[in-house]
Formats: sequence, structure tokens, C-alpha cells
Amino acid sequence: MKHRLAVNPIACTGHGLCAEMLPELIRLDEWGFPIVSDRAIPHDLSPLARRAVRICPELALRLDPAAADRKVAAQ
Repeated sequence: MKHRLAVNPIACTGHGLCAEMLPELIRLDEWGFPIVSDRAIPHDLSPLARRAVRICPELALRLDPAAADRKVAAQ
């Protein structure tokens, strides 16, 4: 199953660990809050994405099913 990253902007306090762990998919805005890529996480980056979710101090980062998988799950 393909996943994508999502961030809860209310829970996030801008530590920036996620962007350090996964700069290929997460960048920080001018205030230090993450902007996550809309694309599905490539297979080779999956372990790093799972680790970034685990190390988020505020539990604001999560893995969601990618768009194609959400349509299948809804049927």
C-alpha cells in the first residue's frame, strides 16, 4: 500500500526534526513549520518516513493512504 505524509498543523510546534530526517519530502516554511509533499512516498524512502513519524515530538506527523488507495478503500 502506498502512503503519503500528512501533518496536523495544530499539533505541530515546528521542531523541524521531520525535515532533517526526510528533506526529500518535507521542507520548512519561513516560520519553521513543515510543508509535506503531496506525492506518494517512494519505496526507498518508506523506512525514513516511518522513522520521521515515530520521532515527531508532538505526534503531529502521520502516514495516510495515498490518493489511489483511498478511492479503493472507499468502495
